[in-house]
Amino acid sequence: MTFLLDEVVPLVTERFAISDDPDRWGICGGSSGGNGAFTAAWHRPDRLRRVVAYLSSFAQMPGGNPYPALLPTVPRKPLRVLLQAGHRDLNWNEPESNWLAENLRTAAALAETGHDIRLVLGDGGHSANHGGVLLPDALRWVWRDGDRPGAGGAA
Repeated sequence: MTFLLDEVVPLVTERFAISDDPDRWGICGGSSGGNGAFTAAWHRPDRLRRVVAYLSSFAQMPGGNPYPALLPTVPRKPLRVLLQAGHRDLNWNEPESNWLAENLRTAAALAETGHDIRLVLGDGGHSANHGGVLLPDALRWVWRDGDRPGAGGAA
């Protein structure tokens, strides 16, 4: 996260006008990048508040997926999160390291704690196909007009 905010972003802002408003900043990723995108916004909502995370690898986090247990214990963060999961993602029919189940648990915890969340389920496996088709709608959804993520309630 430090590399992104302290080294990459300054190179971009030297060439382009970029808003300082964290509600206008987003991050997107798939697989480990989906987990990384969510985790970056979770730890730095002062800079990033819009998240698109495809087939996130919550099941592979060292020590297990912390978010389902963590979310109810901390104040709600001003995030708007779109999670995409596949019905046949890795270990979809196994009791452990089940990527689908961990995405569903994370989405449920976000919803139950009042976060602005959208869960999109696809029928595929661990493939970028669904995410690629979904991207235009995902970007429209995370940057839709209406309540700002920190203002409460999902739109």
